[in-house]
Amino acid sequence: MNEHLTVVDHPLVQHKLTMMRETDTPTAVFRQLLREISHLLAYEVTRSLPVTMKAIETPLCEMDAPVIEGRKLALVSILRAGNGLLDGLLELIPQARVGFVGLYRDEETLQPVQYYFKVPTQLDERLTIVVDPMLATGNSSVAAIDLVKEAGATDIRFLCLLAAPEGVARMKEAHPDVPIVTASLDSHLNEKGYIVPGLGDAGDRMYGTK
Repeated sequence: MNEHLTVVDHPLVQHKLTMMRETDTPTAVFRQLLREISHLLAYEVTRSLPVTMKAIETPLCEMDAPVIEGRKLALVSILRAGNGLLDGLLELIPQARVGFVGLYRDEETLQPVQYYFKVPTQLDERLTIVVDPMLATGNSSVAAIDLVKEAGATDIRFLCLLAAPEGVARMKEAHPDVPIVTASLDSHLNEKGYIVPGLGDAGDRMYGTK
């Protein structure tokens, strides 16, 4: 994970993403696909977690076996769409501590407006994974990571389903120390700040609020 951007090109990820992109995929199926794809992305974003050895006893013998080292991870969801990725991550990492950043995008300025912020303690001692399905303009993601850093986090990764080149560039400029893991780097943003080809509004498609 030395690269600033990691695109997970695993066939299962790409197949499920194609199904999510399709206009006629129902809400319930969209949510299920997002949960499944989040498991696969979680595998990549946690690849370099530190491990330590622990003495255990198997049915056959004693051995030193690897366990994750350090404080429990912090997962921070950018509301509301981030919760779709969060749910899947929590199934794999149920012991993780969870935080939420409430941001909405002003449709006139495309700038993020904060309305909620609550994160775990001792972020300076935890790997913090910030999740949001879409990295579009990058404004909300940058603002969320600004807040997480102010709360003490120093080891941060950003996990998204789709990224636009504009958002990746904005994040790299503002937070070059935060690696990005995504399922796809799409073509561009349209004049309304939506990712093209994209999949529409992730929150609306997830919760049926179109």
